[in-house]
Amino acid sequence: MLVAFLVARTRDVAAAEDALSEAFAAALSDWPTNGCPANPEAWLLAVARRKAIDAVRRRQTGERLATELQILTDTPETLEIPDQRLGLLFACAHPALDSAIRAPLMLQVVLGLDAKAIASAFLTSPAAMGKRLVRAKVKIREAGIPFRIPERSELPGRLDSVLDAVYAAFAEGWCDPAGIDPARRELTSEALFLGRLVTELLPDQPEALGLLALMLHAEARRRARRNARDEYVPLAEQDQAQWDWSQIREAESLLLRAAAFRTVGRYQLEAALQSAHVHRCRTGEANWIEVVQLYDTLMAITGSPVVALNRAIAIGQLHGPAAALSILDSLAADGRLAAYQCYWAARADLLAKVGAPEDARAAYDRAIGLEKDPAVRRFLVSRLVSWSSPRSCLSRGVPPCS
Repeated sequence: MLVAFLVARTRDVAAAEDALSEAFAAALSDWPTNGCPANPEAWLLAVARRKAIDAVRRRQTGERLATELQILTDTPETLEIPDQRLGLLFACAHPALDSAIRAPLMLQVVLGLDAKAIASAFLTSPAAMGKRLVRAKVKIREAGIPFRIPERSELPGRLDSVLDAVYAAFAEGWCDPAGIDPARRELTSEALFLGRLVTELLPDQPEALGLLALMLHAEARRRARRNARDEYVPLAEQDQAQWDWSQIREAESLLLRAAAFRTVGRYQLEAALQSAHVHRCRTGEANWIEVVQLYDTLMAITGSPVVALNRAIAIGQLHGPAAALSILDSLAADGRLAAYQCYWAARADLLAKVGAPEDARAAYDRAIGLEKDPAVRRFLVSRLVSWSSPRSCLSRGVPPCS
C-alpha cells in the first residue's frame, strides 16, 4: 500500500521502491532507540517521501525539479493513508505496457512478490522475469503513466490483466495453506479483497464475478487440505464438514450472476470446474464427461499447458490411465512443464497404473524434488513407498493442481 501511495505521486516505480527501502532501513536504526511511533505507516511514508525528494534534487534541476517537488510535498505528513492498490493495479495495465508484463508487474509492485515467485507463477525463469520487470518500470517512468483508476470507459480494456494478477496472487497464497510462509501468508485474503473490490467497481463484468467465485470455491476448502497431523489430504478424501459452505453458496450465486450475461470466459469456466468437483464429492455422482467438456472449452480459450494437463487427468478418469498418459507424452515437449511438479506427479501416478515401474519411480523422484510444500512432499513419498510395496494401491490419484 505504501508503494502504491508513493508511486501515485512520483510515477516512478523503481524510485518509490528505493525510497521505501531507505525508509525501512532508517526505521531499523531509529525505532530500537526512540521506540516505535504511534503510526508506523505514516512515519515510514514521511521518511520515504523525504528520501524521494532528495533523490529528485540529485537528478533534476530547474522547472521540472520544482514540479516534481510540488507533487511530493503537497500532502501533510499526518495524512490518513488511503488504499490505492486498485488504482495501481489498473495503472499497471496501461495499454502502453506490453500485455505479457502487466500482471507480473502488478504482483511485484502492488502485492510485493519477488521475481522468483512471479516467474514460477508464469512458468518462466527468474532471470528473464527480472529483466522484463525492470524494462517495464523504465517504460512507466519514461512514458509518465499516471497511477490512478482510469475513466470507467477504459476499465474493461484493462480488466483481463488485473484479473490475471489477482488470480496469480491467490494461487501463490494457495500454495501455503498453513500460512507458514511470511511472504505468502496474507496473499489469499488480499486477493479476495481485491476480487471483491473489482466486482463492486465493475458489477456487470462476468469474468470478474467468475474469478471471485473461483477463489471462494478454493478458499472454502482450505481447512480440509490438511488433517490434524498436518498431512496433505486429496480432494476426494477431504472432510466436507470442514468446508466453508457459506463461501461455496456465495460462489454458486456469483456463477449464476455471471452466466446471466451469456459470455463465456476463462474464470467462469474454472469456477464451473470447481463447482463440478464439489458436486461430485458431495453427491458421489460421476460427472467426468461434463468436466472434460469444460476443460475442452477452457483449452480452446487459453491454450494453457496446465489446463491440458488437468484435462488429461480428467480423460484418464473416463478412458483409463493409458489414454491420459498418451496426452501427457504429447505435452512433454512443452518446456514450461519441465519444472512443474504437478506434471511429474500425474505422470508418476499414470505410469504406475499402466505397469511401468522404473519410469514411474523416476517421475516420482522428479515430482518430490520439485515440490516445496513439506506436507505434499511427504504425501508423494508415501505414494512412492506404497507403490513400491507388494500391496500397492494407487486408486486415490495425485494431488490436485488447481
